[in-house]
Amino acid sequence: MTTRRAHHPPPPLVVEVEAPYACFTRPEFKTERLSYPMMTPSAAKGVLEAIFWKPEFSYVIQRIEMLKRIQWASFRRNEVSSMLTMAWVREAMTDASVRFDAEADRDQRNMVCLRDVAYRIHAQVRLRPHTTDPEAKYRDQFRRRVERGACFSQPFLGVREFSASFRPKTGQNPFPHDEVLGVMLHSIDYRPEGETYRWFHAVLDKGVMEVPREGVELPGAAARTGGRG
Repeated sequence: MTTRRAHHPPPPLVVEVEAPYACFTRPEFKTERLSYPMMTPSAAKGVLEAIFWKPEFSYVIQRIEMLKRIQWASFRRNEVSSMLTMAWVREAMTDASVRFDAEADRDQRNMVCLRDVAYRIHAQVRLRPHTTDPEAKYRDQFRRRVERGACFSQPFLGVREFSASFRPKTGQNPFPHDEVLGVMLHSIDYRPEGETYRWFHAVLDKGVMEVPREGVELPGAAARTGGRG
C-alpha cells in the first residue's frame, strides 16, 4: 500500500514596510478619501511587486501584521475628478489625438489617512502555468533583494506620494489591536474585458489580519480603490 505524503507549503516570504503616511481608501467614499485603519492585501501585493516582479509568478498575501498603533492625519490635496479606465488607455495607445487635460479636470479634496505606519507582510509565491523554473528560484531572488534594499520601483502605501521603506523581518511583536474592519478589497484581476474586484470580510485580531487565499466578487460593489489601496 502506497502512502501519499501531505504537501506542506514552504515558509512564507516575510517583509516589513513602514512609511510616514499611508492611505488605503475605503471604496464606499466616492468624493473624499478615507483610509481603512489597516493595510489592504492589494496594497501589500503592490509593495512586493515593487520589490521584485516577474511574469512567471504572482504573490498570494496570507497575513498582514500591524506593528504600530493606529494614528490619523488629514490633508487637502489636488486630484483629478475622472477615473482612468483600461478602455481609455487602449484608445490613447491607438489614437495620438486622445489626451487627458489634468488642469481642466482638477479638484481639491479632503483625505483622512494614516500616519507613522509599519506592517509585516506574509506571502507565498504562486507560479503561473507557463513557468518552467522552480519556485525556490524566485523566493531566493526576492529574499536577496529585501536584504540588499533593492527594488524595481519605489514602494508606496495606497497613493504614490506616500513612499515607503522596507526591511527583512525583525522580532517586533504586532501592536495588540482588535477591530472588525468590514468588507475589504482582496485583489484586482486585470482582464481584456475589464477589471474584476474581489473582496473579503476583514478582522484585525491582536494586530494580525488573516487573508483568505481567494476573495469573492460582490455584485454592485464599488470599484474605486484609490490606487493600490
